[in-house]
Amino acid sequence: MNFIATKLDGCFVIEPKIIVDERGYFMESFNEKTFQNGVGHPVHFVQDNQSYSSKGVLRGLHYQTGEHAQAKLVRVLHGEVLDVAVDIRPNSPTFGQYEAVVLSAENQKQFFVPRGFAHGFLVLSETATFFYKCDNFYNKESEGGIIYNDKTININWDFPIEELIISAKDQVQPTLENAKKAW
Repeated sequence: MNFIATKLDGCFVIEPKIIVDERGYFMESFNEKTFQNGVGHPVHFVQDNQSYSSKGVLRGLHYQTGEHAQAKLVRVLHGEVLDVAVDIRPNSPTFGQYEAVVLSAENQKQFFVPRGFAHGFLVLSETATFFYKCDNFYNKESEGGIIYNDKTININWDFPIEELIISAKDQVQPTLENAKKAW
């Protein structure tokens, strides 16, 4: 696996080693020892989640606060998404900045989003199956969110606004300035 650091400290794009032959391909999608060496610290995943969505579905930006904060290792099993992480660590030099990565079943890339980041994704293909590991259990009382079109973050979703499909909950998320503090 190749771990590529992003401009946001702690976020990594992970490219797997794919072995291809006449039968198809093989890849190791996760190895705890390799992963921890790659990100430089222990991370123990406790929950796997999966979603299926249609083109134009935008999920996010979501995070968990305090002791329930979550790191995520995300990937796409089918289709293609634009995956986004936003640094919401208050003392970070990149607070309010984001990293966007295209993840697809074709490129097999993964994206590690550590604790202290909001996360969201937009489906670019007709449908997509999105899979992610979390290092902490979900806790409803610790949910936080930021509106997808926050002007201070200014995410370039590069998709027609009128074609976005966004849940009622995500349409009324607060701005970064007014969001629930992560810590």
